[in-house]
Amino acid sequence: MTESTPPTGLPRRLLADPEMVAACQERNFSQIFRLAKSRGGFHPSRIARACELTPSRVGEVIAGRREIANMTVIERIADGLRIPGHMVGLAPRIWEHPEAVVRPVALVRQPATLPADSVLPSRELDDILAIAASSRVTPTVLRSLQASIEDYWRRDDEHGGEALRPAVMGQLRYVLGVLHDTADPNYQRSLHGIAAELARLTGWTYFDARQYGMARSYFTEALRLAREIDDRPFTANVLSCLSLQATYEDRAREAITLARAAQDSARLDGGTPRLMAMLSMREAFGHASAHDQEAAHRAIKDAGRYFERIDPADDDPAWVQYFDRTKLTVDTGIALGQLGDAAAAEPLIKEALRAEANANQRGRAFHSYWLARTQLQRGAVELACSTAGEALSLATEVGSARVVAHLQEFRHQLTPYRSTRPAAELSARIQEMRS
Repeated sequence: MTESTPPTGLPRRLLADPEMVAACQERNFSQIFRLAKSRGGFHPSRIARACELTPSRVGEVIAGRREIANMTVIERIADGLRIPGHMVGLAPRIWEHPEAVVRPVALVRQPATLPADSVLPSRELDDILAIAASSRVTPTVLRSLQASIEDYWRRDDEHGGEALRPAVMGQLRYVLGVLHDTADPNYQRSLHGIAAELARLTGWTYFDARQYGMARSYFTEALRLAREIDDRPFTANVLSCLSLQATYEDRAREAITLARAAQDSARLDGGTPRLMAMLSMREAFGHASAHDQEAAHRAIKDAGRYFERIDPADDDPAWVQYFDRTKLTVDTGIALGQLGDAAAAEPLIKEALRAEANANQRGRAFHSYWLARTQLQRGAVELACSTAGEALSLATEVGSARVVAHLQEFRHQLTPYRSTRPAAELSARIQEMRS
């Protein structure tokens, strides 16, 4: 075996080939398998054995009659063909770091209690703990898993999701493994729900990092898991995430379609007023992105009407309880701002920022950006720059590519005013942040 060929994997020369690199980036497994066959000597039966697939499925993928989107299967392909994780949008695979085998010895010398701001466990440690952990499911295990999800979301709100992602993905793999080994139907349903939440959270961390292809893959996996247990409210939740992402990608019609599909799913389960209000606002974002004034105002009014029907006794899912009056107010302001109605948008966003003085940094950074944008729309350049400067200060505390992209967009909007001192100074600060 030559030095250029990893054991059991594709040749390094093939992994460096531009065609293979492009196929991996696009997750075009039809092309990946064809190149593995024609240039790597991996016939379909060998690919099937290496990736734990059936030969017929490999043949269907090569022929273009079947696609691969399931994250577990993608990971098996990466491991079986020894494709480095970064090439197909995964975290580094454990076999990429053989020195990880000796790391547990060093861990023995670490303090028993890690400080709250310590570095999150590495992927290798997650894998080791998952293998060592018992797969026996108990109510305590389920409560612990749900509590960890709540903690992940809290940390995502405060600091962004980039650093969380390896830990979340490790726990998702663990839950899927336990789910595979668990026969009890009651536990199966709970584990499906937990796995769906972890997949959605993983998708959200990719979305916040503007890695939209990966985000869509994990959102789709969350959708599949939710549908397997017929959890219609959570299905609506995931569809709303996909709708928001479509808005960011300037696919307004798709965003509207997904928001309406989310509403349909929620209604089939008697969606609570709070949930329907949130979903109506997602539809409003889509209409605002399409610059459809009438439809956007109609969806905003729907959101308000639903919100007024909220009863404290409503059985709201935990994941929608964030949508309170302050969130309704700021989202309404953002939608109006997208429609160009700065006069109506500005006081709403200001009101929300005052109410969320102690809220998470990322949310305040986003909302400060939108306030600055409305102020710039009505010609208050110095005030807009001051507000955007506050957003910039907040953004330095949060790892969010979406926040940075918004501020870069604002810098571009300042182009006509670059001769003014406030605009020039803020532009320089934003440029410095990017570099």
